[in-house]
Amino acid sequence: MRDHSTGRRGFEGVLMAVAATFLTVSATSAIAQTSPKSASDLAIDAAVPVPQPVDLPPPSIGDFKPESVAVPATPPAAAKTESSTEAAKTDTPAKTDSAAAPSAAPAPTAAAPEAAPAATATAPVAEPAKEPAKQQATKDQAAEPQKAASNVPAADQGVADKLRETIATKASKYFDRKAERAAVEKFYEARDYAPVWTNAGALTSAGKGVIARLKDAASDGLDPTDYPVPDFAAATTPDALAEAELRLTESMMDYARQAQSGRMHWSQVSADIQYPEHPIDPVEVLANVTTAKDASAALDSYNPPHKLYQELKKKLAELRGEGDNPAAKIADGETLKYVPARKKQAAVTMDDSRVPQLRAKLGVTANADSTTYDADVADAVRKFQRSADLKPTGVLDDRTVKAMNTPKRDRTIDTILVNMERWRWLPRQLGAPAIGNAYVILNIPDYTLKLMHNGAPVWTTRVVVGKPGKHATPLLTETMKYITVNPTWNVPPSIINNEYLPALAQDPTVLDRMGLKLERNRDGTVHISQPPGEANALGRIRFNFPNKFLVYQHDTPDKNLFGRDERAFSHGCMRVQNPDQYAAALLNITMPEKDYTPAKIRSMYGRTEVDLKFPTPIPVNITYQTAFVDDHGKLELRKDIYGRDAAMLALLRNDKGKNLEAVVAHAQPSYARAKMPPGVNVAGDYTGSTQSSGFNFFERLFGGPPAPPAPEYRRQQRFTH
Repeated sequence: MRDHSTGRRGFEGVLMAVAATFLTVSATSAIAQTSPKSASDLAIDAAVPVPQPVDLPPPSIGDFKPESVAVPATPPAAAKTESSTEAAKTDTPAKTDSAAAPSAAPAPTAAAPEAAPAATATAPVAEPAKEPAKQQATKDQAAEPQKAASNVPAADQGVADKLRETIATKASKYFDRKAERAAVEKFYEARDYAPVWTNAGALTSAGKGVIARLKDAASDGLDPTDYPVPDFAAATTPDALAEAELRLTESMMDYARQAQSGRMHWSQVSADIQYPEHPIDPVEVLANVTTAKDASAALDSYNPPHKLYQELKKKLAELRGEGDNPAAKIADGETLKYVPARKKQAAVTMDDSRVPQLRAKLGVTANADSTTYDADVADAVRKFQRSADLKPTGVLDDRTVKAMNTPKRDRTIDTILVNMERWRWLPRQLGAPAIGNAYVILNIPDYTLKLMHNGAPVWTTRVVVGKPGKHATPLLTETMKYITVNPTWNVPPSIINNEYLPALAQDPTVLDRMGLKLERNRDGTVHISQPPGEANALGRIRFNFPNKFLVYQHDTPDKNLFGRDERAFSHGCMRVQNPDQYAAALLNITMPEKDYTPAKIRSMYGRTEVDLKFPTPIPVNITYQTAFVDDHGKLELRKDIYGRDAAMLALLRNDKGKNLEAVVAHAQPSYARAKMPPGVNVAGDYTGSTQSSGFNFFERLFGGPPAPPAPEYRRQQRFTH
């Protein structure tokens, strides 16, 4: 038989404990209500609301009437009052609850039974009514500053509304580049979509400046038709003004991008070109142009700042008759002609006051002040007619005069245009700021190399460059990190596969007779090298600027080629005429305290490689300038030996309207495991062996011991790199 007394006693103990707790809490509440609260108590009350005690009789059936369904409208009202009070007195949050109590007092009696259970339950029951009110108040507070900051004039509000709608739904119609579209969206959103190019329908100074720059795009070698300017005068409605606003922003962005990076991407011209990318920052463009005092100058600043570019721009203006000293126009007049002398008839000439001006325009220096239309003038007119696709009669007629007075679109102008375009590919900062903006610039068609320091050339030399075709010297910008004295020549894969392996198939002893070492790498590729020495194909010095084309500058044992006017004979690398002087000049810029001289460099010649590392690398810029202005202000033109000008002109003329800025991926040649000709002995054949040096071809060229060697090659028995 069970004893239930123990369980009953335990249950009674629990009831007594609960009752004691209830009395303690009640006493504490009473004391809290009668005694003043400290600051910490007030903070706690604000953080954890305590329900107000309600002394009401138990609810009866009569309290539950149909009209009580309207009661829930009361709490939101109270919550709203509480929120407004809380916002007005944020420094005393404890007063919020007390302020809410009077608002609940006038509530109908029928609402009291509803409040009693809520008060006697737990505090979180009341929270759902408070929290939405607080969130709504926060939203209202966040929205108020944005609304207050809006400065859209009433006259522009219609345009702003249309801009908001268009940007939200059709932004990609104007800006197909994601970064530019996002920048435009944020720009106009920050302005409350107020237009920037117009004010009350009239063009602003910024709008006028941008339009002026776009219309003058031809002066920078660009095409104004690529940047259409909307007709703001015809835009008389908010819809039309919003459309014109976005069209001008679109043209401005296109101009800035192409002025800075070019109308075409260099990869479309050739696979052997690689310059660092320097795209515009759309956010910066919008901020810069729209806030500048001179919007035209701000937009113009995206064109190359280089001196040689600016000089080409001046020459372009002169050729078009738009320079500081524009070519004078030939006035209309009677037809002038020259009839040479015959057996029974003397030469027939004509006199005209326009002839001296004609002589000056056509470059006839003999008898510069003569007004006689003689044989010299007629020959010059005939030459001009040929260049202008006119019948070469030598007669100055109305058609010839008109052609002379029309801006020239001849080969010289085209050459200048493509050279200005190539300047856009180059980095804006050519040199290293830490060492006086020092840099090397090599012009392939001019076969010259210059070392620049503090804005002036400090050393110049002749160079031999790559042959046209597959051996063309690439265009690139890299940094020269060190010089190697007594370099080892590591023959590049292209030479091995295209020249040496076929030669080995004919004569297995050819490499031994040439002093070359043949071995197979662990990955199966063939490696051919030539040790340092006087007969080395790289000469005594190699100038290293690691690049994906595996080209560099170096000495050569074949000095006779420097005497030729055209010097495109190498496999891609650049041979320097006086490498000891070049090395000393470079080292004195990077390490002036060492006091290097050509003699000191030559004293290092031997059979052991010596690396001279630069504390600060020097940028090397390989360029292709078929048109440039010399130190005397004369326009110099060079032969387009690689056909770069022709390729660019074809793109500009034939691909009109296409995306000329797209990067074209070019596959690089892959030299897999080469098949060794039969009968050839391979020293150190590492096929299937672990006895390899561990360095692959790229490590041998540009890094890791042994000293980074770079590629080159020669043909036949004489090493011609």
